[in-house]
Amino acid sequence: MSSIVELSAVQLAEAIASGEVSAVQATEAYLDQIEKIQPQVDAYNEVLADQARAKAAETDAALAGGKTLGPLGGVPIAVKDNMCTAYGKTTCSSKLLADFKAPYNATAVEKLHAAGAVIIGKTNLDEFAMGSSTENSASKVTRNPWDTSRVPGGSSGGSGACVSARLAAAALGSDTGGSIRQPAAFCGVVGFKPTYGRVSRYGLVAYGSSLDQIGPMTVDVPDAALITSVIAGRDPHDSTSADRPVDDYLAEVNTPIENLRIGLPDEFFTDALDPEIAQAITKSAELYKDAGAEIINVSLPHSRIDADAAGNLSSYAVACYYIVAMSEASSNLARYDGVHYGHRTEEEVDGIVELFSKSRAEGFGPEVIRRIMLGTYTLSSGYYDAYYNKALKVRRLIKNDFDQAFEKCDVLLCPTTPTSAFGIGEKTADPLTMYLADIYTISVNLAGLPGVSIPTGVGTDGLPIGMQLIGPAFSESKILRAARMYENISGVTRLTPEIARI
Repeated sequence: MSSIVELSAVQLAEAIASGEVSAVQATEAYLDQIEKIQPQVDAYNEVLADQARAKAAETDAALAGGKTLGPLGGVPIAVKDNMCTAYGKTTCSSKLLADFKAPYNATAVEKLHAAGAVIIGKTNLDEFAMGSSTENSASKVTRNPWDTSRVPGGSSGGSGACVSARLAAAALGSDTGGSIRQPAAFCGVVGFKPTYGRVSRYGLVAYGSSLDQIGPMTVDVPDAALITSVIAGRDPHDSTSADRPVDDYLAEVNTPIENLRIGLPDEFFTDALDPEIAQAITKSAELYKDAGAEIINVSLPHSRIDADAAGNLSSYAVACYYIVAMSEASSNLARYDGVHYGHRTEEEVDGIVELFSKSRAEGFGPEVIRRIMLGTYTLSSGYYDAYYNKALKVRRLIKNDFDQAFEKCDVLLCPTTPTSAFGIGEKTADPLTMYLADIYTISVNLAGLPGVSIPTGVGTDGLPIGMQLIGPAFSESKILRAARMYENISGVTRLTPEIARI
C-alpha cells in the first residue's frame, strides 16, 4: 500500500502544504489504489480521474506561486452520489436519474472546493438513500472491504467502503436514519452525523427533509473534525440551516474533556444486541472510567429495543421513523414524473397520467416504490391522524427522553449496530429485518441530534465493531473530543482491511 494513502486527511493536507508530497502525487496514489481495488469492492459509481488530475495540477501550481492552500488543499475526497455536482453525473444510484447532470454544486461540495479538496469520484448508495446495505442500488452492489461476501452497510455504503479501502482520503455521506454511522461501523471507519441544520442540505437530493444531514466519513476523528469545520455553517439557500458560529473542531479535538459524564441507555442493552458487541461497548465504558469519566445509567423509554422469543426486534423509534421518513419520501419523490428531467418511458402512453405512472414504475426500484406507497398511504385521507400525526407525537416523546438524559450526562455511549456486517443477500427477502439494522441510529435523527460512530476494534469474526456517541444539539465539539479521547486511550484508530494493503 502506498505510504501516501496510509496518511490521514489532516496529515496529507500538511504534507502537501509543506511540499513533502505534491497534490499530483497524492491524486495519482489514490487513482492507483482505485485501479487495483475498485473492481473488488465497487465503491464508486463514477471516478473523476481527469478532473481530479487537473485540480491537483492547479493546486501544485498555486503552491509554487506562493499561494496559501485551503485546509484540504490537494486532498482527494469522494462524494456520495446523491449530492449535486456540476461535473460528472448525479444519479442517486437510480435508473430514473441514470443520465442526470446537475446544473450546480451542493453547498457542502462547494465548501470542499473552497477548502482546496480534489473531488475524486461519486460513490454508490442505496437508491435515493433508501436502504441499509447498498444492495438497493440500481448501479451495482458495493462490497465490504473487510469481507467482500458481506455488505458495507447503507445507504452511504460506497463512501464507507471507499474510505475503508483507502480509495479516497475521506468521503461525504448523508444520514437520514443512520446512513453514515451504520456503514462506518460495518467498514471500520469514523462516521459523523452533525446536528440537523449544522450542515446545509442545499444540493442534497431529498429523501426525508426533516431527517437528512450531510457528514464526513474518515479514517480517524481529527479528519472528521476538520471536514465538519469546512462544510458546516449557515447557508442562505437552505432555510433549515442553523445561523450559529462554526467552531474550529480540529483545534479542539485533542483536548480531553475533564469530568466527562457518559450515559449508558438501559434500553439499548437488551437481548437484541449481539453479545460480542455488548461486551465491546462495556469495555469501552470501562476505558473511559479508567480515564476519569463518570459512567451513569440513563433511560430512553421511547427508544427501547426489544426482542421476542423468536429473536424479532421491535421499537417505538423504528415504527415512528419509518412513518415519518416514508411520508416525506412520498412527498419529495413526487417531483420525478418523467417530464421535467430523469427517466421517461419510451412506451406509447394515453395521456399524462399514464406517462407519469409508467415512467416512475420503470425508473424506481422496488424498495423506493415500497416506501413511496407506504408514505402515500400514511398521508392519505382517513389515515393521516392514525399514522403520521401519531408518529409526530412519538417523535416529540423520543426527543424529550434525550433532553432528560442529557440533564444527567454529557454524552451517551451505545452500540451503532445490533450486529457486525451481514452477508450480501442475507436480508433482502425481508424488508423489516433490513430496517432493523438501523435500530440504534434512527432515534438520533428523529431528535435532530449529532452522533458519531467510531471503531472499537475487530470481532472474532474478523469484522469491525462500532460504538456510537450521541450528544445534545450543536455539541459537535464535545462529541468529537469524547470520540478522540477514546481513540487515544484505546489505541484503536485507522483500522485497515487486508484488501487495502495491496
